[in-house]
Amino acid sequence: MALPGARARGWAAAARAAQRRRRVEGAGGSPSPEPAGRRAALYVHWPYCEKRCSYCNFNKYIPRGVEEAAMQKCLVTEAQTLLRLSGVQRVESVFFGGGTPSLASPHTVAAVLEAVAQTAHLPADSEVTLEANPTSTPGSRLAEFGAAGVNRLSIGLQSLDNTELRLLGRTHSACDALRTLAEARRLFPGRVSVDFMLGLPAQQVGPWLGQLQELLHHCDDHLSLYQLSLERGTALFAQVQQGVLPAPDPELAAEMYQRGRVVLREAGFRQYEVSNFARNGALSTHNWTYWQCGQYLGIGPGAHGRFMPQGAGSHTREARIQTLEPDNWMKEVMMFGHGTRKRVPLGRLELLEEVLALGLRTDVGITHQHWQQFEPQLTLCDVFGANKEVQELLEQGLLQLDHRGLRCSWEGLAVLDSLLLTLLPQLQEAWQQRTPSPVPGG
Repeated sequence: MALPGARARGWAAAARAAQRRRRVEGAGGSPSPEPAGRRAALYVHWPYCEKRCSYCNFNKYIPRGVEEAAMQKCLVTEAQTLLRLSGVQRVESVFFGGGTPSLASPHTVAAVLEAVAQTAHLPADSEVTLEANPTSTPGSRLAEFGAAGVNRLSIGLQSLDNTELRLLGRTHSACDALRTLAEARRLFPGRVSVDFMLGLPAQQVGPWLGQLQELLHHCDDHLSLYQLSLERGTALFAQVQQGVLPAPDPELAAEMYQRGRVVLREAGFRQYEVSNFARNGALSTHNWTYWQCGQYLGIGPGAHGRFMPQGAGSHTREARIQTLEPDNWMKEVMMFGHGTRKRVPLGRLELLEEVLALGLRTDVGITHQHWQQFEPQLTLCDVFGANKEVQELLEQGLLQLDHRGLRCSWEGLAVLDSLLLTLLPQLQEAWQQRTPSPVPGG
């Protein structure tokens, strides 16, 4: 399935042509002929930022200087190594996250994509997403990323209030955000997502809803709503602990979320996942792989992955974490071809718990066919059909279990965490009581 070098060098041009065809034809991607074990999404972590936001505890670094040539070479090497190790023959999507990957050179993005195309099959119409901050991506740079093969942008807008942006430690203003958003929509029409936060200290429902309504005049067809999570070790956490800032009000945050969902629904957005909203079919296919428990490879410092290594008779999916610190990660990649620091085999029950918890985050939920891919013997009805607590949730209209499968209602999506407190223990109990099966799961 590997592409010859000449064709790989032309991948970005082919991808742009496919993007133009999609705009004209309005068509989606073609179904993949490869079995699930031979398909995967690819996440590429760029660990560097200009500064650390006050709420962020991600694996990111503020360097004095970046040896980008060395970083690029290591990203390429690790992508090739893990693709070969996993036996993946088709990469369905690529997501450049961080950190701030829009600080990387477009040449680095192009090099990674061409390496993927040389090692596996990367269809020309694959979704290739780049996370971008407004201050690091002027229009000319966005165009260069498009020429490198990026066809979707995820912009960390977060707020349209300058005071809130300063509180969050963002380097852009509301005007910067809207300017970048307009340019992104011009270059990537229908393929721009924005992140928008709620539940900040002292934030009120009315003004936040006003920001959301204003954003609807400017945004594209995908929007993600995220509630602020105060993480230990961040500047914002310390300010709240010291009483410099009031603690976020969870009831107000819940009201913002609920009323924001209504606003977006009335604007034609489908809430296809707990935090994600799309219209005109602009779902994130990369993130959909996560929620469907598909395989994904994590490339770069601190990246996470889930895949089944090939060889040695292995039939077990592994959770993998790459070495966190960039310099150490690069040393390991140069020595071993990859920087995997931790490998954890996932048992069949653990995998089913992920299928349940992640699948119910979507409005589709878990179909019977999807569940049977991971557990062919114990059906959804076997697990949940006779349980009294689950029956109460069905009667309350929070869950639905029928010929299609198990899913949350629109009301249930908003309280998924509380539903899982009932569903996960019931799955564990049913698993313990099952008749042992010789059929391997997952």
